[in-house]
Amino acid sequence: VQLVESGGGLVQPGGSLRLSCAASGFTFSSYAMRWYRQAPGKERELVAAITSAGGSTNYADSVKGRFTISRDNAKNTVYLQMNSLKPEDTAVYFCNRASYWGQGTQVTVSS
Repeated sequence: VQLVESGGGLVQPGGSLRLSCAASGFTFSSYAMRWYRQAPGKERELVAAITSAGGSTNYADSVKGRFTISRDNAKNTVYLQMNSLKPEDTAVYFCNRASYWGQGTQVTVSS
């Protein structure tokens, strides 16, 4: 199993980023996928989740209405569209499937 995140970077408050997670080594369309994040000095927290076919999603209260998780099972990729970013969204964002984690991608929201 391999999960490779991309798309992080530095963005101003109010800006947008789209994270991608390319998955390989398993039947991607059979598994729910999740995005987590971890800010410095804080515990890793669940940001968003999506079911295997993409029919159901869940979000942390802190990102509801601003972030959207989606997936393309033909491309073995899960996305996290992040809009109206705030400084408190600054963290390393991780793609997750059960006990498997990507290496993370840094998102920094700062003016």
